[in-house]
Amino acid sequence: MKKAAMKHLRESLLHSTFEFGITVKAVDGLLEIIGGALLWFKSSSINELVQTAAQHELSRGEHAFIFTHLSNASQKLASGSTMFASIYLATHGLVKLILVICLWLNRLWAYPMTMAVFGGFMAYQILRYTHTHSIALLLLTFFDAILIFLTWKEFQRQKLLRAEKEKH
Repeated sequence: MKKAAMKHLRESLLHSTFEFGITVKAVDGLLEIIGGALLWFKSSSINELVQTAAQHELSRGEHAFIFTHLSNASQKLASGSTMFASIYLATHGLVKLILVICLWLNRLWAYPMTMAVFGGFMAYQILRYTHTHSIALLLLTFFDAILIFLTWKEFQRQKLLRAEKEKH
């Protein structure tokens, strides 16, 4: 009986961790959608504000180095790269959110789809890491790897539960 109780406890812990992980991904996806929308609609306003402040400071000759770089950065942000960044953020967040909702609704097809999509995200994050050497990307990739493992375990659990339900 002890062995069965330990197995149940382990499965319950894995299930709870899976649910927590996908909830974190849902919140992250929602924040990415909001960030993408804000970037889309506010980038020109941010650029105008920075340009106005930079012109005032540049005309006074003070802090010219800092404001020259700030001005250049805001112009790049308001350029086409902003459109890409906002679309990337919004679609990345939307994909995560849709997958998590489908997992919450217990759609069986969503489990392998989620593992494939998050695997793709991991590949892209590793590629980005080779350019940025960002520890945050490594941590995110590690979190995604754990979530893929938990999704696989939950997928196995759901298939077993469905098979048992069909027997009865």
